[in-house]
Amino acid sequence: MEVLVFLIPISLFLGGIGLAAFFWTVKSDQYDDPEGDSQRILSKEYDDHPKE
Repeated sequence: MEVLVFLIPISLFLGGIGLAAFFWTVKSDQYDDPEGDSQRILSKEYDDHPKE
């Protein structure tokens, strides 16, 4: 039971880092085009020579 004294703050800290990272990705507009990927998948155009 004494180990909970260490595990609870560590888990709260790691959860806070994850939450901060999520808010940073939202703030930096990394989710700005959710329709684009689905449209590219359904496109009939095929690139024989993709960029390397």
